[in-house]
Amino acid sequence: MGETPRLVASDIDGTLLGDDRRLSARTTAVLERVAAAGTPVVLVTGRPIRWLQMVYDQLSAPLPAICANGAVVYDPDTDQVLRADPLDPQLLAEVARRLRAAVPEVSFAVEIVDSREMRHEAHYPLRWDADHEAIRAVESPEELASVPAVKLLARAGTQDPDAFVQVVAGALEGLAEATHSSYSGLVEISAAGVTKAAGLAWYAARIGVRQSDVLAFGDMPNDVPMLTWAGRAVAVANAHPAVLEIADEVTGANTADGVATYLEKVFGVG
Repeated sequence: MGETPRLVASDIDGTLLGDDRRLSARTTAVLERVAAAGTPVVLVTGRPIRWLQMVYDQLSAPLPAICANGAVVYDPDTDQVLRADPLDPQLLAEVARRLRAAVPEVSFAVEIVDSREMRHEAHYPLRWDADHEAIRAVESPEELASVPAVKLLARAGTQDPDAFVQVVAGALEGLAEATHSSYSGLVEISAAGVTKAAGLAWYAARIGVRQSDVLAFGDMPNDVPMLTWAGRAVAVANAHPAVLEIADEVTGANTADGVATYLEKVFGVG
C-alpha cells in the first residue's frame, strides 16, 4: 500500500480499547479526525450488536460495524443490519452434534436475531451480561438449534484456547469456521466462509473501496483472515503470536494507543 488508505478497519477489544475496555481520549480524537477528513472507519469485531453501545457511548458519533466475526454488517445510524450470514438450524444442529461427539463435556450458546439476543444451555458459563433481558437459557438442545444463529459459542471447562480451537476446527472441517478471540477457552463458530475478511470485503465493495486500499488493525486469531486480506495489516504489540506472524507492521500496544499512533503518522492528524 503506497498511497493513503481509503478505508480503516479495526478490531475493538485488545486493539482499540485499553485493558479497562475504554477508548482513550487520544484514540477517540484520532478516529474522529480520520473519519471527518473523509476516510471511512469501520469496526470489525467478534462482539454482538448488543455490546456495541458501550463503545458508541465513548464516541461523538457511532461507527459502522462488522459484528460476530463477519456474520453481521450493522449501520448504527439507522439501527439496521445491512447483511447477515447465519448458520441455519439444520447446519447448527449438525455442528452441535459433531462437537458433542468430539468433546462430550462441551456446552453451547448461540447469538440470534442478528446478535441482538443470546440463548444458552443451562450449564454454559456466562461471563458477560448474564442479567440482560436478551439473554435466556434454553430447555433442550433442540431449542438451541431451532432458529438461525450468527455465531455458536462453545466452552468445555478450562481449555488452552489454541489447542481447543484446533480440536473444534478438526471436528467441523468443511462444515463451519472455528476461531477464538480471547484466552478464556471460548471457541467461536460461524458458517463456512464467514470470517472478518468476508464481512470486510463485502463492506469495502459496497462503498467502492479496493482491497489494496484497506488498512486493518487486530490482535487475535479471529483477526487473521481480515489482516491477511487487507492491503496493509497492522498488529498491536500485545497481539497473539499468530497475528504478529502475518502482520505487515507492528504498532504500539492497545494500552499505549498503538492504533492512534499509527493513524497519526499515516494521516497526519496528530
